[in-house]
Amino acid sequence: MYDRRWYDSDSNTQRALEILKDMDENQRRALSRDLTTVVKQIKELHNEEEDEDQDVSLGIDRVLGLYKISNSRRWYDKVSLLSYAMKTMSTLPREDFYNIMEGIAVSAENVA
Repeated sequence: MYDRRWYDSDSNTQRALEILKDMDENQRRALSRDLTTVVKQIKELHNEEEDEDQDVSLGIDRVLGLYKISNSRRWYDKVSLLSYAMKTMSTLPREDFYNIMEGIAVSAENVA
């Protein structure tokens, strides 16, 4: 099956975005702020480690996703805090990005 969106290749990322979409506006704002804080902390940690071998790019699909964000083509692009959080997360190493998405998916399942 051909996946059109960059996040379709990872089930946790798909689930995390579904959860975000189903949240009310206040929950989404709070989580977006928390995500941005976590991303900044992860970046600081990586800067302290100074690991030049980090795999930061998720490839052309992520670049295309960022382009689409800038054109507000997806539902989460229209939510400014969430859009900012997604842009910020896209600069993380791949493993960190997917770990965050997995955390959102697992946390929401444990709450439900």
